Amino acid sequence: MAHHHEPSILLRLLLITLSLMSCKAVFASRHLLEEPTLPKVPELPKPELPPLPHIPEPKLPTLPKPELPTVPQIPALEKPELPPLPKLETSM
Repeated sequence: MAHHHEPSILLRLLLITLSLMSCKAVFASRHLLEEPTLPKVPELPKPELPPLPHIPEPKLPTLPKPELPTVPQIPALEKPELPPLPKLETSM
């Protein structure tokens, strides 16, 4: 016959396993929080760059202003007169 485990035993085993796993995570996080000893990096001298040559700004030639042609005038159109609207008689 097969032996059946009680659910409480499996639950205890699960809790013990999870607690052991979390302890490893705590120790690993403490290890990360410790300040590591880093080797000293020698300071390098800052390089001195030669000054940039001065380039004069180019002078742009002045262009003549073009004369625009005149726009022809369109004659005004007469406004058409509309006939008056018929009034509707309402009977009440």
